[in-house]
Amino acid sequence: MNGMLQQPVSVLNGIGDEKEKELHGLRIHSIADLLEHFPFRYDNHEVLPIAELRHDDRVTIAGTIQSEASVRYMGKKKSRMTVRMAVENILVTAVFFNRAFLKNKLKHGEMVTITGKWDKHRLRITVQDFQQGAPDPSKQLEPVYPAGGSVTVKQLQRHVNSALHNYAPYIEETLPQSILTKYKLPARADAFFYIHQPKTKEQLKHARRRLVYEELLLFQLKMQAFKRAERMASSGTSHHFSAEKVKTFMQELPFTLTGAQNRVIEEVLRDMRDPLKMNRLLQGDVGSGKTVVASIAMYAACIGGSQSALMVPTEILAEQHQQSLRQLFSGTEVTVELLTGSTKGKRRGEINTRIQSGEADIVIGTHALIQEDVHFHKLGLVITDEQHRFGVNQRRILRDKGYEPDVLFMTATPIPRTLAISVFGDMDVSMIDELPAGRKPIETHWAKHDMFERVLAFIRKEINKGRQAYVICPLIEESDKLDVQNAIDVHAQLQSYFTSLPVGLMHGRLPAEEKETVMEDFAKARTKVLVSTTVVEVGVNVPNATIMVIYDADRFGLAQLHQLRGRVGRGEHQSYCILLSDPKSETGKERMRIMQETEDGFKISERDLELRGPGDFFGRKQSGLPDFKIADVVHDYRALETARQDAADLMKSEAFWSNDEYAYLRQFLKDTGALAGEKLD
Repeated sequence: MNGMLQQPVSVLNGIGDEKEKELHGLRIHSIADLLEHFPFRYDNHEVLPIAELRHDDRVTIAGTIQSEASVRYMGKKKSRMTVRMAVENILVTAVFFNRAFLKNKLKHGEMVTITGKWDKHRLRITVQDFQQGAPDPSKQLEPVYPAGGSVTVKQLQRHVNSALHNYAPYIEETLPQSILTKYKLPARADAFFYIHQPKTKEQLKHARRRLVYEELLLFQLKMQAFKRAERMASSGTSHHFSAEKVKTFMQELPFTLTGAQNRVIEEVLRDMRDPLKMNRLLQGDVGSGKTVVASIAMYAACIGGSQSALMVPTEILAEQHQQSLRQLFSGTEVTVELLTGSTKGKRRGEINTRIQSGEADIVIGTHALIQEDVHFHKLGLVITDEQHRFGVNQRRILRDKGYEPDVLFMTATPIPRTLAISVFGDMDVSMIDELPAGRKPIETHWAKHDMFERVLAFIRKEINKGRQAYVICPLIEESDKLDVQNAIDVHAQLQSYFTSLPVGLMHGRLPAEEKETVMEDFAKARTKVLVSTTVVEVGVNVPNATIMVIYDADRFGLAQLHQLRGRVGRGEHQSYCILLSDPKSETGKERMRIMQETEDGFKISERDLELRGPGDFFGRKQSGLPDFKIADVVHDYRALETARQDAADLMKSEAFWSNDEYAYLRQFLKDTGALAGEKLD
């Protein structure tokens, strides 16, 4: 943006030192920041006929005063004032709370325009906004801005208007004329006026379309440039492994790989042979067999002379991976080591020595892998499981322990393909969209809390058949803030019900050794019921467990419910998921319905995105999800895909690197460091 727009907001009239500090809290430092502080909604002040007004809606009406205002005081500072007004020859009562000071402005026969909550049955409006005179057609759509602290929406409206009228001439065009013409987009300066002061819904639509596309195109250009710079700057690791040996290993696995697994393995192995660095996202639903793909990739790296590191979010998951990989590699020369926060003293020293000497081929661990005392001999492949749980810095530290290692990110949180390719624009995306053969669908039922006795009877029936059950609770202990069942209470309740059966209790506050014991007892069927918080979401594989009961299920997001459900249905027996819930909100009821309708993780992820929004879906800001100012990766996914394709085409074209009309975009890439590959992740 133009240098004039980089001036501090304090250059505007009415913004002193105190107000400037408060605006900083809203991340508004410059005129540019203020202009890019976009409204999150618009209050519609369009005056509709009374017959079209809906009960309890916020509406705007205009009419003439027909009676003297009547004021009733309720204590020192509270008042209720009523006045009758004629709207379309119908008498309407307007009620003003705590605004008795307006009494003298409500004169008989004068026109007023009022916005407020409409009571259709009593023909009454509870006043929120009031103005004398007829409605102003240019102010039908009133912008409502994200506010905070002592900064009000009205103040932001004033400051933005001031910035627009004083600095509009300095708003530069960023998009080339060819793109503006192709998509019939308004000029940038016009778009800013229309987004902040729309006179019509049509103006607003075109302004938003322009600004969303611009933001997404700049983001996609940055992704594409980063990918290009990485490939040009680095030769990466070329793994020289015997394709025959890998094929033999795959044929000797104790199960048949699915078509999707074979396709993804081919993509990963092709990347590993290539001298350019692999940067691939592997998506696969719960139980789809991502770990097997990872193990084949690690085997290929090992026989090619490189070490592999697999970083996972929890110790339980790390331990499970170690056990399953040691079984898979039992007939080979591959060595597997485990390194977690619980690995201490002499044992840790021995493992670190084996890692540094190259004796350890595969190292599985938690954050312990990125500690300063861990040095690899020749790290050629880095795999992170549930990659969104690690910050960008943590992932980078692990990568930096090798020389340009290949990188594979795995996630069981299914992201719709278009969204994955677009948001993770600097990665290649592989998907395992097929479950292993013979898997029986999990029956999902929604039950109210008053049916818990029946649920317990059903659990007993399954246990009598030799099966096991999980009961998941949102909290560990009783909470004053949330009226939700907690693991400790439920454990006590179940122990008193299943008097002759041992009931396990698992939660995040247990010491690591105790967690291990609890999980081992359940895995070996010494306990038949396991009450737990969501720590079993990942990392537990008990084929004999056939029941998953989720207490207060409406408190969980869809993706998490789907992950939890995936803990059962891993064996030959029919499995069940029971959602115990009395949801108060429509969103909660909708989640329960969706869970009953489908087991497809990708369909569930799309609905989860719609219900929760991208911020919650991807987790904290460190997830790498871009912090867009106006674009919404869910609702604007078509624009996202268009911008991705346009960015890819531009980067490949000679014109982009030489023509004047692309000068701003080239400068943007230079300023952000994308051309030099300066991006953490």
